[in-house]
Amino acid sequence: MKWTSDARVRHWVRAIGKFSAVGLGVVLMARTAGAQTASAESGPSDVKSNAETYQTFYLTNLTQTNEANDVLTDLRNLLPHAHLYYVATDGAISMRGTAEDITLAQKVLADIDRSRKVYRLTYSITDMDGVKPTGTQHVAVIVAAGGKTVVKQGNRVPLVTGSMDPGSSTPNSQVQYIDVGLNIEASLEGNSDGLRLRSKVEQSSVAEERSGIGAQDPVIRQTMLEGMSTLAQGKPMVLGSLDIPGSTRHEEIEVVSELVR
Repeated sequence: MKWTSDARVRHWVRAIGKFSAVGLGVVLMARTAGAQTASAESGPSDVKSNAETYQTFYLTNLTQTNEANDVLTDLRNLLPHAHLYYVATDGAISMRGTAEDITLAQKVLADIDRSRKVYRLTYSITDMDGVKPTGTQHVAVIVAAGGKTVVKQGNRVPLVTGSMDPGSSTPNSQVQYIDVGLNIEASLEGNSDGLRLRSKVEQSSVAEERSGIGAQDPVIRQTMLEGMSTLAQGKPMVLGSLDIPGSTRHEEIEVVSELVR
């Protein structure tokens, strides 16, 4: 059989098309097999990277419950997929999360759970008669930054309360006690470059006169100073001056801070 030139061309085109289709199918099958192999290989690694682990962090410096709750809130905001729980009895945070979550939590706690500086605050309460000092009382307290210290010095005075029972001649009385003397509350925030001091200084005493309501009811005299101040290390600061009613006397309250450790 003789082939014309046109027939030969059509024959070769059909042959080339068949070989091309077979080659394309082989390539597609190879790519599909490669994709399946890559998917099978990447599956275990993905599961491994998302695997969760458990760790307990013990707080060494943040011992107050409100401080621990602040840390817990910070961690929950930074690690929304991790599980965190605060164990108040042990001062610890239990955590379950990925390895990346655990690493980030360690960095956060290293920055936050640091030792706090401790300061000595010396309060000086000076009695003044006009411009002449007549006596000074010094009270020194130790306060950690972020903490609070309370000092009470004085007496507990009994106060009789009660009422008369109409059906009996015996009064129904009870005794309560009130603290009389010096009461100082001091709390610190910030650092040595700018310490913020919240002070409450209260002095009370029993007056000689009676209230007139009952034979045993005392009159309590009280002076109180409360406020916020910014301290500079080693420099005394006058917190305020309190006039004593019925006299020319007044009290000046001064405080100075000193870094202990």
